[in-house]
Amino acid sequence: MTQNYAAMIDHTLLKAEATKNQIEKICEEALKYQFASVCVNPTWVKSASQLLAGSNVKVCTVIGFPLGATTPQVKAFETTNAIENGAGEIDMVINIGALKDGNYDLVLEDIKAVVTAANGTLVKVIIETCLLTDEEKVKACELSVEAGADFVKTSTGFSTGGATAGDVALMRKTVGPEIGVKASGGVRSLEDMQKMIEAGATRIGASSGVAIMNGLISDSNY
Repeated sequence: MTQNYAAMIDHTLLKAEATKNQIEKICEEALKYQFASVCVNPTWVKSASQLLAGSNVKVCTVIGFPLGATTPQVKAFETTNAIENGAGEIDMVINIGALKDGNYDLVLEDIKAVVTAANGTLVKVIIETCLLTDEEKVKACELSVEAGADFVKTSTGFSTGGATAGDVALMRKTVGPEIGVKASGGVRSLEDMQKMIEAGATRIGASSGVAIMNGLISDSNY
């Protein structure tokens, strides 16, 4: 197992019932394996940033999660607040309904609001591929690039499906080589992770990071 795999994993705990002890545990694991980040809900950002202070592990948090159905103004406030609390990366959910309605101006405004509020902090855009047609996936990626996002991301892990290699490949083809692609939802083993990397992923969101690093298969849904 190489360090490179660990550096591509956002070690994730986004369950509503997550406790302080569980957040402390994933931070300890992230420090041990040197994962890219821990990905936690906004309420845990300050605690996680204190636990990871002085390390190379970033705190990633989620905005408009998991439905994406809040307004651009609310998402912008969430982003500012999260960064003030110590977030170093922002994963936002797009307005999925607006995209499916063809209201691309609102989707663009939505993403831009977060990118502007982030003010240079890395932004990943969750497009929730399981709810989109291929044409909609392409459009969501194009709008993310236009808005100035750093990454596009497949899934929240809380909808009807997670990442597939086919979706990752389509997203990579759409955004080109300069934008990151994050595969999340259902990546449970090193084999799963390798398939996503081969398809074009540069980051993996998983609660199974420890299992992946130890060559095991997790039963986690995220």
